[in-house]
Amino acid sequence: MEQTQNPTEQTPNAVEHRPVFMPRVNSDNLVKTDMVRFERHVGFASRQKKKSINDLHQVIRKKYGFNHVLELSSKSGNKLSFALNPSSLKLANEHDDQQYSVENAFQSSMVFEDGGPYIDLLTAPPRQAKKDERLTTSGELIGYNYFGMEWGVEPLTTFYDWLYVNALKQNPQLHEEVMQYQAFTDIEFNPKKSIHCSAYALAMFVALNKRELLDDVEDPTVFFNLYNEFKLSNTEHLLEEGWV
Repeated sequence: MEQTQNPTEQTPNAVEHRPVFMPRVNSDNLVKTDMVRFERHVGFASRQKKKSINDLHQVIRKKYGFNHVLELSSKSGNKLSFALNPSSLKLANEHDDQQYSVENAFQSSMVFEDGGPYIDLLTAPPRQAKKDERLTTSGELIGYNYFGMEWGVEPLTTFYDWLYVNALKQNPQLHEEVMQYQAFTDIEFNPKKSIHCSAYALAMFVALNKRELLDDVEDPTVFFNLYNEFKLSNTEHLLEEGWV
């Protein structure tokens, strides 16, 4: 009788593309985004994810000559990555003297055609807030309202980046280590389905810090003007329909 192979042994590793976000100092971009082709190791085990991250970073090191690349997803196993994750990184809010994760602040600020902002998501577990069904059943996203501060959806990542950059600015104990990195990735971020990426926002923070432009970024107008002063280099052109 012929022996059947384990299905996992029959599945070849997949070739995929993921973005790398690189802070820029002497450029008309704050962040340079490039797509990287690498081999993803098939499987859900953490060791498979880490192999994929290693392969992705090896390609980046070889292509750009970088020695320090940071993966932000929880799959990296890096303590710094955990601290920088939008579900962990906290932003102090002057209106109620509370701290909220970037993830909670973002999800609870969304305004849709048929509802929102859903401020109860401020205090929900971050993973639960991100997956709340109201965020996908309330019609088209038309803007953001963060404690009365209103933002439009264009440029697409402005509000999310503002939250993340300011949250990180408020956590100076992370700055010295963060500034050692030359590029950032998030292997879980799929640019075809989403646009808001903490790895991109982190690269922006590093660029702003190196350029000494972090002063007054708390002011939405000051931050918004950066998007007019510098060219954008995010993954907007890769988006497919159906994202939030």
